Amino acid sequence: MDIDERIALVLKKPTEEVLTVENLRHLFEVGAPLQHYIGFEISGFIHLGTGLMAGAKIADFQRAGIKTRIFLADWHSWINDKLGGDLEVIQEVALKYFKVGMERSIEVMGGKPDKVEFVLASEILEKGDYWQTVIDIAKNVTLARMMRSITIMGRQMGEAIDFAKLIYPAMQVADIFYQGVTIAHAGMDQRKAHVIAIEVAPKLKYHPLEHNGEKLKPVAVHHHLLLGLQEPPVWPIEGEEQFKEIKAQMKMSKSKPYSAVFIHDSPEEIKQKLRKAFCPAKEVKYNPVLDWAEHIIFREEPTEFTIHRPAKFGGDVTYTTFEELKRDFAEGKLHPLDLKNAVAEYLIELLEPIRKYFERHPEPLELMKSVKITR
Repeated sequence: MDIDERIALVLKKPTEEVLTVENLRHLFEVGAPLQHYIGFEISGFIHLGTGLMAGAKIADFQRAGIKTRIFLADWHSWINDKLGGDLEVIQEVALKYFKVGMERSIEVMGGKPDKVEFVLASEILEKGDYWQTVIDIAKNVTLARMMRSITIMGRQMGEAIDFAKLIYPAMQVADIFYQGVTIAHAGMDQRKAHVIAIEVAPKLKYHPLEHNGEKLKPVAVHHHLLLGLQEPPVWPIEGEEQFKEIKAQMKMSKSKPYSAVFIHDSPEEIKQKLRKAFCPAKEVKYNPVLDWAEHIIFREEPTEFTIHRPAKFGGDVTYTTFEELKRDFAEGKLHPLDLKNAVAEYLIELLEPIRKYFERHPEPLELMKSVKITR
């Protein structure tokens, strides 16, 4: 596989942004260590926006010959008050539920879970020189920028927070350098931390990324955030600027169960959630059901996606590209309910191996039902 083919895998949907493609090419060309990482807070049940979006990209990275790692951010989750702010509970959930759920998600998206390294944050945070890296980063970032960066935690500027949360962005950046990560991966909502990492890389004294005497900047890969199934807080949406303002409120959320499909959901739960989904006829830009079709079903193109419907409504129709599907929906040739039902059936089949795994091994879900889920 040549460099262009490997880059194409990194750029493949659901990738939305790479900072920068030129730097990525440079890493390939000079033979730098290719160490990927994606970090996760440990909070509620794993939904498709976490399991399938991250799982898909991990599968791509593996095919491109990149080492993959999932960072189970237990201390970060504690700082951000997840699972009641109980560190022991967070660690138990990380290892007994989250790791298992992500392994199964990676598998259904075509990756190899046995080739993914899982690292518990506390395993490296307890080493003394980690905090030296945190301080090194903090000395190169202003307080104002740290405060603006708390959005990576799902917090808003101006929100009342404890001081520990201001340490969080510097820790997330330190995670990259301390682990020798050359390819930092996350959803688009983590962009601010990765931009800091790229900008401070040449200034750091401790744990810089180096290869043959050259200080390297990490590459940041950001995948698409799936829209939640709920109606937007404002409708109709008046243009791109308004969409940017409310996009964070539209993404899939663990705290809004009907906005999300979870990786273990039963077929009936998936059908019910899709039936209730916001899916206005002929609306193609701010439509969560079409959004899911584009980034899950049509990740690979061409693909065959058949929508079953009675003969009196046009009979079955098969699409091989998302553009064909979108065009028919925009022209009113495809009814929202037919689209919802077809997407539900696709997800039911895709998630079947995960569902059956948890039927055979119910302990992780029983653990999750016993813990306190907090924002």
